[in-house]
Amino acid sequence: MLTELKREAYEANVALPRHGLINLTFGNASAIDRARGIFAIKPSGVDYAVLRPRDMVLVDLEGRKVEGALNPSSDTPTHRRLYVAWKGIGGVVHTHSSVATAFAQAGWEIPCLGTTHADYFCGPVPVTRKLTPREIAGAYEWETGNVILERFRRLDPLDCPGVLVNRHAPFTWNVTVAKAVEVAVALECCAHMALMSLSLAPRLGAIEPALLAKHFKRKHGPGATYGQK
Repeated sequence: MLTELKREAYEANVALPRHGLINLTFGNASAIDRARGIFAIKPSGVDYAVLRPRDMVLVDLEGRKVEGALNPSSDTPTHRRLYVAWKGIGGVVHTHSSVATAFAQAGWEIPCLGTTHADYFCGPVPVTRKLTPREIAGAYEWETGNVILERFRRLDPLDCPGVLVNRHAPFTWNVTVAKAVEVAVALECCAHMALMSLSLAPRLGAIEPALLAKHFKRKHGPGATYGQK
């Protein structure tokens, strides 16, 4: 079973450069086995071109390395923080995709301007506050998870399965890591379209609430009609 978990995490990681979401070795993906309380994550600093399923590092929810010859990603505590808090997620993805990262660096949320965005996010993609100097100097990656959770205090993480960490970059998540990768692709697409739309119409407002609800509920929740049974 853990071999399959490693394969799942590996497939998600190598999908990131294939979708144009990764430069160099930026970013990572992880998948969790909830029954065992163990997740598999990319090793730190390893080039995607040479990555193999056996290279995935297994970590438990206490932060202990369970298996693997390599060091896990430096973002492992952020992934772990989200897994501990949100029992309904099965995968986490972190990229530095260019346009979404530009919004994050600017400290801007990605506004919901049209139906493509509404298919994935029930509203704007939120941005966190900046980390304080004390948080940066302390358990930085764990605190990154904390500011994400703070921003989602009144949000459902599966209604909005992504966030921009201020001055940093996006994180996405979902019920599986494959779906978290899909959300990462959609987030970058929505960021790019928002940037172009606002360049054409700087005063463009958010999508109408009825249209947002219509598109989001077509794909999500018990009344979803999109796709095949």
